Amino acid sequence: MSNGDTPKLILSDDWRGEKEAKAASKQEAPAAPKLVVDSDWKNEAQAEKDKMAEAAKTAEAKGGKAAGQRELPPADFKTLVGTMVTQAGMYLGWFPDAQGRAVVSMEYAKFHIDLIGVLAEKCKGNITAEEQAELLEALQELRGQFVEVGRAVAQAAAEKLKGGAGGTGGGMSGGMGGGMGAGGMTFGGGPKLPS
Repeated sequence: MSNGDTPKLILSDDWRGEKEAKAASKQEAPAAPKLVVDSDWKNEAQAEKDKMAEAAKTAEAKGGKAAGQRELPPADFKTLVGTMVTQAGMYLGWFPDAQGRAVVSMEYAKFHIDLIGVLAEKCKGNITAEEQAELLEALQELRGQFVEVGRAVAQAAAEKLKGGAGGTGGGMSGGMGGGMGAGGMTFGGGPKLPS
């Protein structure tokens, strides 16, 4: 076969004439997709938006927060003491773990109780009589619970060493305070929450 006899590969619009190819490309160009929005959908979306805005306005008018927002307590002395008491209580087993066991760390509980003691000493004469009484009452209650929990921890440890069946349950796990050397362990039960 000679060059003139070689079959020619036809690509795209080569088989058409130049004029026909241009006309065909104009006709074949895909039209831009049109976005069709149902007017009912628009009305429903706007009504929902208006309803949510109205609910937020109503909540704020009543002095509350909009849905999903939590109000923080006031930043005052009572809240400060309550926060510190909660920290101490956490290590005294007030808040059980996922298995329902009290998590206890005598070392960390003592630290937080001592911090409250420092606060009481440094604030003496600088807070109201009511605040002083509440602070000292909380401190006395925590110290009493510290002694009770310490006894329970010692009893649980003794029973665990004996192979203690029927004790407070649970095993030594280190709790928040580390191993037994650091004074931390978990045991079933725990002290009653203060009212």
